Amino acid sequence: MHDPELFVLFTRPLDEAGLTYMVTGSVAAMVYGEPRLTNDIDIVLELDQTRVAELSALFPAEQFYCPPEEVLLIESGRAQRGHFNLIHHATGYKADVYLRGKDELRAWGLSRRQRLDLGEKGGMWIAPPEYVIVRKLEFYREGGSAKHIADVQGILEVSGDSVETGSICEWVDRLGLGSQWAEARGE
Repeated sequence: MHDPELFVLFTRPLDEAGLTYMVTGSVAAMVYGEPRLTNDIDIVLELDQTRVAELSALFPAEQFYCPPEEVLLIESGRAQRGHFNLIHHATGYKADVYLRGKDELRAWGLSRRQRLDLGEKGGMWIAPPEYVIVRKLEFYREGGSAKHIADVQGILEVSGDSVETGSICEWVDRLGLGSQWAEARGE
């Protein structure tokens, strides 16, 4: 896995501000499964429009690219698919920030997020493995990239005993991901 310092560049300010977030995507897949290369961190964030100015202050322009407040207001007002990027100038490392909005799966994941201890680097909130699996199945259906199936298989292989397959099956049925779930399990 990458140096945790790269991750906490983005998560530490969110923690200090008391914002609700969870790390997901390939970083979470590596925590629960097999390591692989990635060039960014995916974060699901609950962002009320009243806190947009505060978010901009958490990522100062001298250190980060953060979209203008007008863009953050538009994105945080979306019911679905609100999104923006943060980029750390010195490292070029990027955070893809996906806003919770009214997405029920994101709300479910945030309610079950887990704290990952990174030792002296601090910690970060991470999505539960079930959330990561379901989203990876969705991404596979949408784009067909085999890396998503490989991530799911890695999570099942490494963390399978602690994964609640009942929760996954409920979301798979709800979102129509049965064939992707069967493929990930080698059926």
